Amino acid sequence: MGILLSMACFISNPFEVTYKANQVLAIAILMIIWWIFEAIPMSMVALLPLLLFPLLNIIPLKEIAYHYADPIVFLFMGGFFIAIAIEKWNLHKRIALSIIGITGTNGNSIILGFIMATGALSLWLSNTATTMMMFPVALSVIQLVKTHNKDEKSTSNFSLSLLFSIAYASNFAVGTIIATPPNVAYVGYIKDRFGYTINFVDWLLLFMPLTLLLLLLLYWFIVKILYPNNIKHSKEATIAIKTAQKDLGSISVPEKRVLLLFAITVFLWITKDFLNKAQDYLLLDDTNISMLGALLLFLVPSGNKGRRFPERLMAWPDARHMAWDILLLIGGGIALANTLETSQLIHQFGFGLADYTSNNLFIIILMVTAITVFLSEIMSNIAIVLILSPIVTTMALALNINPLFLGIPMTLGASCACMLPMGTPPNAIIFAKGHIKIEHMIVTGLFFNIICILLITVFCWFFLPKVMDFPL
Repeated sequence: MGILLSMACFISNPFEVTYKANQVLAIAILMIIWWIFEAIPMSMVALLPLLLFPLLNIIPLKEIAYHYADPIVFLFMGGFFIAIAIEKWNLHKRIALSIIGITGTNGNSIILGFIMATGALSLWLSNTATTMMMFPVALSVIQLVKTHNKDEKSTSNFSLSLLFSIAYASNFAVGTIIATPPNVAYVGYIKDRFGYTINFVDWLLLFMPLTLLLLLLLYWFIVKILYPNNIKHSKEATIAIKTAQKDLGSISVPEKRVLLLFAITVFLWITKDFLNKAQDYLLLDDTNISMLGALLLFLVPSGNKGRRFPERLMAWPDARHMAWDILLLIGGGIALANTLETSQLIHQFGFGLADYTSNNLFIIILMVTAITVFLSEIMSNIAIVLILSPIVTTMALALNINPLFLGIPMTLGASCACMLPMGTPPNAIIFAKGHIKIEHMIVTGLFFNIICILLITVFCWFFLPKVMDFPL
């Protein structure tokens, strides 16, 4: 289908563009169709610009290859290495169990604990890894509750609440740039197109409150309206959590060192602007801080005794867990978006779309967010951002609107698909094990899709014009 539609577009030239622009459009259609239907792995689709643009004499190889080494790619790579180290030494389990232990063990408290633990971890780890880690813990708690509670309705509601909570909390954690691939992809696009850097701390300060609000609304609606349960304090669940904590033992030296390096990395991300003003010997940015944190993991000894040679916190074999496919996907998306812009295709499409769009900023943000959320149900969220970023940016410029006012809601919406298993990996994880029926996911997901669309729209419409300083 992708090849046929691509050839048909090239032959018919429906937009009457130049020969080279028509070539780019045909390749873009091929990539989009293959991304939507995942005809081949998405990371391999992302390599098509590296093959076809030089082959067809559209762009030289060196120019197109540059985008695959964009600073944003290395920002995400450093974040991935830190996440791998956290998982390698079981620090993520200790954090999750500690949060759950604090919140208590009655039905609602357990769900709140899982939401807070999952959301906190997903701010720094991938939402897929977070859900995979929390899922077996959730199943064990569900089994304990079912064993000691004979009210089938209550236990059923509790099970649905807990499983939906870990999936949606992973999706809703958008408070850091590295929390989700769409965030990273959009920040990289803005940097590449305008030379403007959205600072880590700016994103953190603005969207951490949104994350907390989404998580609290998730808790409120899931336990009070959609799936209320009457499960009281459970001694068995308390014992299970304490047993799991006991199995982990006291915090180890490697865990302490990983935690320290992680804390240093976050501290530098937050304070880099102040440090850059205070001295001029070192120029810090989000990417080199991320890579510093990653490299230190390979330099610092783990502290484990009894080995002939010092063991480091990370060794190269650990890199097999690196999400290389996501890095390629980000690079390929940046390459495609840049080529679409230089060929003037996006300029033409964006200005054409602006002619049919309302001038009311609230309505425009609502429309962009809703389209993104529902498209993400059938298409990869990062692919959505890679495709829509240049379109909404050009439309914003045509309407004389700050591009971030449309681009950021689009990016946030891409992470909030809740209705279908293919919407996000966390959705697929809780569905694939057979514990969630498709009708439950559609109904529950539609409810939270609407909540997310309205909340993101109102939040961005109210706050972005007040805090985002972007030179048009």
